[in-house]
Amino acid sequence: MPSAKVIPIDPDATEYVRLLGGPPETVTMHSGLVVLEPGASVGVHNTENYEEVVVVLDGVGKMKITGGPELNLKASTMAYCPPRTEHNVTNTGSNTLRYIYIVANAER
Repeated sequence: MPSAKVIPIDPDATEYVRLLGGPPETVTMHSGLVVLEPGASVGVHNTENYEEVVVVLDGVGKMKITGGPELNLKASTMAYCPPRTEHNVTNTGSNTLRYIYIVANAER
């Protein structure tokens, strides 16, 4: 059984940092800190059987859902991406985009 914990987040991180690695650390959750420079993107990928939340810490960007909406991202907002959804996050601003993603298995 996973245990309660506090996970420090490095405010000066300049690249991806894993925060939660999944079982046995959690039941199904994975998360990480993503850092994107202006114009950069994470690349198109699919959530498969996971649902995903993106919590924006700094900067602005867009989450493009294939066949769906384009979501505007900015500091202090959160975006939800359903399971089995192809998407991409791009930094559309002039400063660094920093966000935390959290995914959990939606098909238990």
